[in-house]
This record gives sequence, structure tokens and C-alpha cells, in this order.
Amino acid sequence: MSELADPFNVVKELADKGVYYSLPELEKSGVGPVSSLPVSIRIVLESVLRNCGSAGITDADVKRLANWNAESPAPEEVPFVVSRIVLQDFTGVPLLVDLAAMRDAVAELNEDAGLIEPLVPVDLVVDHSVQVDRAGTASSFVANLEREFERNIERYEFLKWGQQAFETFSVVPPAVGIVHQVNLEYLARVVFQKEIAGKNVLYPDSLVGTDSHTTMINGLGIVGWGVGGIEAEAGMLGQPIAFQTPEVIGVNLTGALKEGVTATDLTLRITEMLRAEKVVGKFVEFYGEGAEALTLADRATIANMAPEYGATMGFFPIDDKSLEYLRATGRTEEQIATVKEYLEAQGLYGMPKAGEIKYTKSIDLDISTIVPSVAGPKRPQDRIDLDNLKSAWNTMLHAPLAEGGYGVTSENATRSAKVDSTKDVERWRDDGGALVATETLPEISHGSVLIAAITSCTNTSNPSVMLAAGLVAKKAVEKGLTVDPTVKCSLGPGSRVVTDYLNETGLSEYLDQLGFNLVGYGCTTCIGNSGPLDQSVEEAIVEGELVTASVLSGNRNFEARVHGSIKANFLMSPPLVVAFALAGTVNFDMDNDPLGNDKDGNPVYLKDIWPSHEEIQANILKGLKPEMFRQKYADLNSASPQWNDVQSSTGAVYGWNEKSTYIQRPPFFENFGMEPGTIESFSGLRPMALLGASVTTDHISPAGAIKPDSPAGKYLMDNGVEIREFNSYGSRRGNDRVMTRGTFANVRIRNEMAEGKEGGYTKLQPDGEIMAIYDAAMEYKKRGEGLIVFGGVDYGMGSSRDWAAKGTALLGVKAVVSKSFERIHRSNLIGMGVLPLCFKEGTDKDTLGLDGTETFDLLGLSEDIKPGAEATLVIKRADGSTEEVTLDVRLDTQVEIEYYRNGGILTYVLRQLLDK
Repeated sequence: MSELADPFNVVKELADKGVYYSLPELEKSGVGPVSSLPVSIRIVLESVLRNCGSAGITDADVKRLANWNAESPAPEEVPFVVSRIVLQDFTGVPLLVDLAAMRDAVAELNEDAGLIEPLVPVDLVVDHSVQVDRAGTASSFVANLEREFERNIERYEFLKWGQQAFETFSVVPPAVGIVHQVNLEYLARVVFQKEIAGKNVLYPDSLVGTDSHTTMINGLGIVGWGVGGIEAEAGMLGQPIAFQTPEVIGVNLTGALKEGVTATDLTLRITEMLRAEKVVGKFVEFYGEGAEALTLADRATIANMAPEYGATMGFFPIDDKSLEYLRATGRTEEQIATVKEYLEAQGLYGMPKAGEIKYTKSIDLDISTIVPSVAGPKRPQDRIDLDNLKSAWNTMLHAPLAEGGYGVTSENATRSAKVDSTKDVERWRDDGGALVATETLPEISHGSVLIAAITSCTNTSNPSVMLAAGLVAKKAVEKGLTVDPTVKCSLGPGSRVVTDYLNETGLSEYLDQLGFNLVGYGCTTCIGNSGPLDQSVEEAIVEGELVTASVLSGNRNFEARVHGSIKANFLMSPPLVVAFALAGTVNFDMDNDPLGNDKDGNPVYLKDIWPSHEEIQANILKGLKPEMFRQKYADLNSASPQWNDVQSSTGAVYGWNEKSTYIQRPPFFENFGMEPGTIESFSGLRPMALLGASVTTDHISPAGAIKPDSPAGKYLMDNGVEIREFNSYGSRRGNDRVMTRGTFANVRIRNEMAEGKEGGYTKLQPDGEIMAIYDAAMEYKKRGEGLIVFGGVDYGMGSSRDWAAKGTALLGVKAVVSKSFERIHRSNLIGMGVLPLCFKEGTDKDTLGLDGTETFDLLGLSEDIKPGAEATLVIKRADGSTEEVTLDVRLDTQVEIEYYRNGGILTYVLRQLLDK
């Protein structure tokens, strides 16, 4: 039997539990000042130390990280081997498709297809496929679940195949919960145990996930963040997750929340503050007495929104509150004791105090200064004090489009439109729906709230705000308040335990009476699965040219994300979602405008129905029990009878169905060979898009509904799919034919080449014809012309959508030039063989006067390129003139250069595996 690798002689015994790689012992040996490092850096260091000598990790990597320099972190990348990987189904299905295609490629080379097998545990939670087709009735949950299985049966059959084909791949079935909440409540181990070389080795839980909000697990002291599916595939096949040595920003929290202020309000303030601090690509670590006082649920809410404030992580070290959460969620006392013993032995237990750790920079935040707030209407970092919302709304309504407003003139500010429809009131009532005052629906106007959704893992994981929402509903119902029937209300928790404690406290019935009936356990409105509005409501929006609103307890509110017809989207706490549903408009002053009248005709204000902290805590004590968690997660195989009924194929290699419009073998490994490509300059690139600032992956990646007149819609109809069966782009991520056609096709994307036409259009050059981006890209491909895209600041911000990179590559884009990139999207572009470059300070597409008629050369790219290199962009204008500018090549690490040389991360990893 081989010996346990221990190049630094630091392996120690932990009582009778096993052995561990001791960080204190590493410091004693003089390698570096480990105990003064940020806790998050120490946990990464343990992984580098434990894996030293394998996966390409060297002694130098250990020494470098053990001597992390707060002021100037080393330029080299950190090779991080994670303990496990989590997936959600929208990103997990295409990942599994890629793995199946890799097995095909291996088999076609007469090698063992089983060579492609995850080397760490992989858990996929099916949570992104439920849509709010039905809302506001007692049968909504069952109806939506049935529709989900009807739509997604091909995908679920494929996942079932994957579950039997790969030994380390498991699936949490639909209607169990949202991946990040399930991760917190069930999947998280905090401390791993694994037999290595005959020894039981203990080490910290760590992970990456194919969803930006994987960072929610940071609230439990677990290092992890979101990556693209392509990077996750490499991680599960044994490649370290390589990232630049980060700066670590410390946030010293002091004080406590005031009465009436929620964890959501605190999180929105932190998001605003840290986005202004420009923490993109950095670790954020919270510490101090204020952090220590926060509940685990509050910490998880803050950690969840790390992508919104731009950080790689929003990390809280483990302490007594963490163990309280493990106990409350049904973990065993033996497991909890092991966690504490191991972390204490490593010097990793407890919340650091001010001055104990040296950070790159420390920021102070007094929690007692936080006030109730919302964020929006287009970005999560745009926080608005609740008492300023009405004035802010009216300012935004009239502000020009160029300034981020809606451009509504004073003459049109009071426009409204009648919703010309009636409801079958008796059927609605028989089905348990919210009672309506009249059969004829009322008028809607600018600011009307048409969607009110208690949704998303961000807040539904937090009992304090969920029970607060229930208490607001209870008091509102008791006073006789109702919700306007034009408001589509929904409750989509991230765990079945939420229903248990709402039932236990008797609050579910009041939410139901206002229309907040359960619609499903999964990501709904927050990711655009809000379902349809009533047709008459949509017609009224169009007729009145109205800027209407959604209110949701989510983390994302980018344009066209929530619903294509709703332009303004505001993030807020669950109790405020209920309050704005009652108000029916965001053109509302919660301090001075009444929500309605009580049964005696007296006005009712928000303060009259807002619960006290004492009331909320009393309901937490009454409603939450550890056995709820144990019962719900004891046997996931019996959680979904519909899932158990799904039939699937078997075997190591998948049998592709050429007629499937959901699952197709992707072209990424066509003509695969063992020799990598070469890095060389480009010439004659045509511009496909000139885009502005803050273009998100929602703008780039196919997401939301598929329009019949879009290239993707036409493809589906050509293949016999009826419009009502289109489903969403997210559900069809396993079919590159759909996804490539939907790339850059968001209805709100604005390509400056399209002469003001909004949506996925460009101008074919030199012809001058406006056409769909996909159609133009295919024409350029016929001509043999490569493409280039230009963007602004924060290009690719938002969710970790790997199809934003995959689709870009399949359209024929060779390079993307912007002022800056969001971390995950830049990594994903490289992972698909697309070159990211940045303008130098003071230069951009506007200063250069680009209009789309140019062609471009990219010079200075060669085989001996190094991280931090520059390239020359040669601009060849239509009038025959030329101009040259210098760009930064954003291949930031040597590993990224190798990925790019190999045409992407997947082909690189496949060559590595076959070479062994």
C-alpha cells in the first residue's frame, strides 16, 4: 500500500477520528505566517498542501500561498482541488451532454469510455425547470409540477441515464428545493472524511458550482463559488480550479439591526457598498462582533449575493452560530463534534476579531445604520431607501433612456389601460384562489405591480423574513386588505421545510388568501420562470405603452429577466413583496400612503401590519424543528413519485436520438485529435456587435421564453414542435442547435450596429442588411470570415451561463474586446477558445468611433505568449484609413494560455486524460 503523501511532514492524528494536514504544523516548520492569513485563504491553502505532488501542484505553490501578501498578492495562479461539485439542471444537463460526448470521442478512439468519470462527488439538483404556469390557486403546485414533467421528460430521461452511467454522479429530483438551499440544509458536510492510502483523512468541505450563487454556502464557512459548466467539467475530471491569487477584502461588521429592518435590507446595502468598492475577482471575508451576532441564515443571505457585489466569495468563518445551524437542520451530534474538533485543531474555528487578521483592505459597516430598502429597477446594486422609492420611481420614469431611465414624457405619465377581461370567479374560488372584489379587472398604469413573487434561495432560506412575510399577510387579511387581481402572486420556496414551518405557525393560510399559494420548490421568477401573464394584461401593457413592475425577493433584476413585458423589477424582502402586492404599485410611499382600508373604513399603513422582531422570533421558536429537516431529506428517492416513474436508457455510452429537440450530441469534439492548435494573429475580422456597458450573460446567453419568429423558434417549428411546447431556452441547453440560434437574441439587447432596432439583430457587412445575429453569423461562416464583438464595462456580468460562451464560439466569434469583464464569463470565453481582450484606460469603441463598417486585425498573438501580454488591434475603416490601438490580452494565467491553445478547456482535459 502506498504511503500518504506528506512532503512538508505536517500530517497529524485527530484523536480517534483519523489524520489531517496540519496548518499550525506548517507554520511551526517555518513555511509561512499561516495563522495570520484570512480564514478563506487558509482553507484554500489546506487543499494545495494536501494535494501537493499531484494534479500538477508543487512545493512552490504551497510556499507561495502560505506567504500570501495582503498588499500585493502573488501574480501566479492558485491550483485549487475542490472536495465536491454541485450543479443545477439548467447548467448541469449541458455539462452531462458534454461528458456523454467526451465518452463518444474516447470510444471512437477505441479507448475505454469509462475513462470519463468524475473524480469527486457531483450532486445535481433539479430546480430550474419549474415554471409558474399557474398561480394563486390551491392546485398551482400540482399543476405546475405536472406541466414541468410534461415539458422536460426528455431531459429527465437523460439525467436518469447519467445517474446510472457515472458512479459519482447523483441527482436530487424535482420539487425538493433550490440547489443552494439544499446545499446548506443537506449536502454540505463542512468537514470531509476520505480513505487515502489506508488512512482516514479529514479535510475541509469545498466546492464549485455551475451557478453564480453557489457562494451562499460561504455563509456556513465553506469555500466555494460559481464557475461555468465547462470549468466544472474540468474540475470533476481531476483538473485543479486555477484562479489568480486574490486580494481579500475584510468587512468588519459592528452593531445590530434596528427594529423593522431585515437581513435583506442589510444584504442590499452590502451589495451597493461592495460593488462601489470594485471587489470583482476578490475574496470578501466578514468578521467582527456584528458578523458574530448574525444568524447563519442572515450570513447565507449576504453570501448568496456575492455575484451581485462582484466578489468571488462572501465568506463567514465557522463559529458557534454555524454549529447551531447544523444542529437545527438535523445533522448528527457526532458530525457536529467532528466539525468542531477538526476546525479547532486547524485554528480555523471562531469569528475573527478586528485586528487579528491582515486583509488587503478593511471596510467598516455599522449594521445599526441599515434602513429598509429595495434595489432596482434594472440592477441589484442600485439600492433605494424605501422611503425614497416613490420619488425615485418618478425620476426614473421620466429620465432619458440614455441615462438609464424610461423616457416617459410628462404628457404620458398618467397613461393607463383597462384590462379587458373577466375571471370565472366561482371556478377561481372553488379552486382555492384569492378572492376578487369584481369580475372585471381594473386599469393598470405606469408602476403597476403585475408580478409579486416570494422566490429565490436568497431569501426563502431565511426563516426570519419568510415568517415576517407570513405575519404581514396575517395582519393584512385580519384587517380586510386584499390584493388587486391583476397582480400575479406566487410563493416558490427553496425547501419543503419552509412549507412545514409556515404550516406549523399557521401562516400559510393567510399567504394563500392573498394569492401567495405554493407554486413549486425551485427557482421560479428570479430566473425568468415567472410564467405567462394573463393575455389581457399583456395587451393592456402594449396598448398603454406602460412601464410596469415586478417585485421579488430574488437576487437578479436585469432587463427582460423576470418577464419580457415588464420593464421595471425591484428586489426586496419577502414581507415587502407582500406589502407591494397589497399596494399594487411601486409609485407608492410606504410611510404616508395607505395600503387600503380596514373593515371599519380606517386607512391601513405598512406600520400597522409590520411584525416586530419579538413576534418573528416567537414564530421561529414555534415553527422550526430539526426533525423537519431529517424527515424531508431522509429518503430523497421517495420525494418525487413522478421522478421514480421516469424511464431511461442504460449503459456507459448514451444513445443519442436524432429527433430530440432537447438533447443533441454537441459539435465540440468533432474531428478531435491529440495535437493541440496554435496561437496566432487574426485578420479580416468582421464586427458582429457593438454593445454598451453592463451587458449581462442574460443578454448574451439564451434565456427565458423562445419567440416563434426568432431563429430558435423557427428551428423548433421546422422540427414539428408546437409553440405551446417551446418551453424555455434554459430547458433546451442540451441542444446546441437551439442555443446557438438564441445567443445574443435577448429582446432587450441593444446592438449599435442595428440602427436602433432592439433585440438580437446586426447589420450584415458590407451588404448593409439588418438581420438576426444568427443568420448573419451563418452567412459570415459561409464566407470564411471570423467575427469580433465589442463591449463596455462589466461585460458578461450576471449568472454563470456557460452558453453565453459556448454560443459565442459556435457563432464564429474569435475575440471579444471590452473595457472590463466579469470573472466567470471571461473564464468561460477562454474555456471555449474565444480570446478576451481589454481596451487600455481612456480608449473604447466610442472614442475610436467604431460603427460596424470596419474590419479588424489582431496582431502580436503567437505561441510564446505570456500572461499579461498585449496585442495590437488594427482598425481598417470603410474609407480606406487605418488606426492601431494596443489591447491587453486577458489570458491571465499559464493554464488559461494552455486552454486557449487547445481550443478550450474540454479538448485540453480530454487530451490530458488520453495522454495518461
